[in-house]
Amino acid sequence: MDIFERVAAYRAESDRLAWSGTFKNYIELLKKDPSPAKTAHARVYDMIESYGVEEVNGHKQYKFFEQEIFGLDRAIEKLVEEYFHSAARRLDVRKRILLLMGPVSGGKSTLVTLLKRGLEKYSRTDKGAIYAIEDCPMHEDPLHLIPHELRPDFEKELSVRIEGNLCPVCQLRVKSEYGGDIEQVRVVRLEISEDARVGIGTFSPSDPKSQDIADLTGSIDFSTITEFGSESDPRAYRFDGELNKANRGLMEFQEMLKCDEKFLWNLLSLTQEGNFKAGRFALISADELIVAHTNESEYKTFIANKKNEALQSRMIVMPIPYNLKVSQEERIYAKLIGQSDMGHIHIAPHSLKAAAIFSILSRLKESKKQGVDLLKKMRLYDGEEVEGYKIADLKELQNEYLDEGMSGVDPRYVINRISSALIKQDLQYINGLDILRAIKDGLDQHASITREERERYLNFIAIARKEYDELAKKEVQKAFVYSFEESARTLFENYLDNIESFCNWSKIRDPLTDEEMDPDERLMRSIEEQIGISENAKKAFREEILIRISSYSRKGRKFEYNDHERLREAIEKKLFIDLKDIVKITTSTKTPDESQLKRINEVIKRLVDEHGYTPGSANELLRYVGSLLNR
Repeated sequence: MDIFERVAAYRAESDRLAWSGTFKNYIELLKKDPSPAKTAHARVYDMIESYGVEEVNGHKQYKFFEQEIFGLDRAIEKLVEEYFHSAARRLDVRKRILLLMGPVSGGKSTLVTLLKRGLEKYSRTDKGAIYAIEDCPMHEDPLHLIPHELRPDFEKELSVRIEGNLCPVCQLRVKSEYGGDIEQVRVVRLEISEDARVGIGTFSPSDPKSQDIADLTGSIDFSTITEFGSESDPRAYRFDGELNKANRGLMEFQEMLKCDEKFLWNLLSLTQEGNFKAGRFALISADELIVAHTNESEYKTFIANKKNEALQSRMIVMPIPYNLKVSQEERIYAKLIGQSDMGHIHIAPHSLKAAAIFSILSRLKESKKQGVDLLKKMRLYDGEEVEGYKIADLKELQNEYLDEGMSGVDPRYVINRISSALIKQDLQYINGLDILRAIKDGLDQHASITREERERYLNFIAIARKEYDELAKKEVQKAFVYSFEESARTLFENYLDNIESFCNWSKIRDPLTDEEMDPDERLMRSIEEQIGISENAKKAFREEILIRISSYSRKGRKFEYNDHERLREAIEKKLFIDLKDIVKITTSTKTPDESQLKRINEVIKRLVDEHGYTPGSANELLRYVGSLLNR
């Protein structure tokens, strides 16, 4: 399907979704399915749920956010469950402003943008259908046409709740155009659209001297005053403020606490009572989710001012910290780079990881738990296994500081430095060292970094460099192993045979001579020592492996080489040590002989074919690892 066919298909779908009828037709529609009468909060929650929910380690992960928001699963779970879910069930939190509070470049704006785009898309589905009185400037809920005295009967029959009153324009039209016959009032289906200002409003603060409250609540149309004779005539008023247009959907306040106080006063009644004051009219009903965002310093200044207590009590504050997982931070950088025009420059594997390690270390707080340094904490947070620590320890670490992730290096700074490295002329690729060097150079230009912070950051760059060095060595050594998987599996099976014999106090049979022998203690220890298993801990480790094998067997699965992270690491390290001298000689030789050159070419080919390098970046990696091994 070409692009114009897609445009035509989209237009046809819009035509299919269009619905128009009388209020009586709409009531018949609600009898079959009352969901279009849901509140704005319920609509947002249902939209999020419609994408699916997964439970991982006792925590819910919402698929709606996973393509754009990385590493904030716990914050999002709290946001959805404590605010959206509760508000959708008409609990009192729906009468609160949702305030996303967090550091700069932490994903607050992205989160709100996702909600807006999601609502637009959801309104085009059958489940997300939304209807309004035709030509109403506020996209009025048609159920507001029902007189208050009759609402209990309608609510019981339709299984809905009716809240709010007709806007001034619709009150006038019902009398003048329809003669009070509400059955004939025209109702249409809406498509929520930020561009068309339907169901989504956005308010951005500017100079308080020039910004007008009309931006929120609409204004008098002076050109029609002489025609209609009164400022209280709804035909002489433009209901085009952001609060008007956001009705039935979402209202975003960008950098809310930068707003002048008079703009926030309108929210006191809107949040608690679901209405606001505009012009010379009675209170105007509005059903909208109000979401705002701000940074921590502005929030602290806001709550310190006693004048703001009334508004503060009408807020639900949700902290949105920085991501604290290395693997997710890599995804953030990859996403931002993917949006640029620098896709032709190759970024060597592990380069973004080196930058991510630096960023995450800057955001973590030293644990009070004995033996847990920042590096171990970083690994545990990223889901890696660390000897001696379990999931319970991870939860304890995560609950140690409630404000962890609210400070540190922001992704925007790092991506700026990566951009600086990418933009150099005649560059075909960059690696981890190039990025770390760019980050280090940028510290001197960062005005807000203190001398003490600079020293800390330089230390984190050094740690990230060491981690990158280890990854580089492992990559090259793995590429040097011919048929690595086969070699690793052979060693793995041999190890399993020996520990099974050791734990069962039995002999092991030699496959060549068929004679019975004692388990090979030297082989087992040579593998276990690679991951720091002590002499005293070897028995427990071996029994743990056997228990894992038994568990897999009961489930009808074969225990594979990759099924135990630490054992896999031990096997690889053992193989690498056996090959270290060959790697060192081959990579560091300036004039390799024919056999060495052949091996180098094979390794480069493997790095390119299997590990995602280009010939140039693979060649440089080999030279760099050669220099590391010769130190």
